Amino acid sequence: MNKIMVIGVSAGAGKSTFARRLGELTCIEVTYLDRLYWKPDWVEASLEDFSEAQQQVVQNAQWIIEGNYTGTINIREPHVDTVIYLELPLRVCLYRVLKRRVQYHGKVRQDIGEGCKEKMDKAFLKFIVTTYGARKKTMIERMQRYAQEGKTVHFLKNRKQIEGFLETYIKN
Repeated sequence: MNKIMVIGVSAGAGKSTFARRLGELTCIEVTYLDRLYWKPDWVEASLEDFSEAQQQVVQNAQWIIEGNYTGTINIREPHVDTVIYLELPLRVCLYRVLKRRVQYHGKVRQDIGEGCKEKMDKAFLKFIVTTYGARKKTMIERMQRYAQEGKTVHFLKNRKQIEGFLETYIKN
């Protein structure tokens, strides 16, 4: 397990927290795609800059890349050996997004680009709700393909499974 993608069904699935904790336990540097994508004040990076930044990361001997960004997943897929997929229920994802909004109000999280204070709007919540089912189906198909390609796939669906996975690194 040297080149790891942490992806999830939705915002609020716990990708960033999981990746941070896994990075601490394995001493593998974590790259948060949101940090590469979002420039100060929520300005989007160009596709060229975003892609180039990822192409540099995947050349490293070890990495954890957190985030979905399926539009550029083809940069990461050929290099990854381990995929960790978090699929928590929609209600949990929504709760976590709302909790995060309150917890980080007016602050910048470590997994987001500098100068991007926590925000949320109705469009983002609507996006989560309306795309959850389709994303879930697509992600399951993607995980099956990864397994067929010989990649190690970890499918974690609840807090107990997530904590159990991380515990294996604490014990070693």
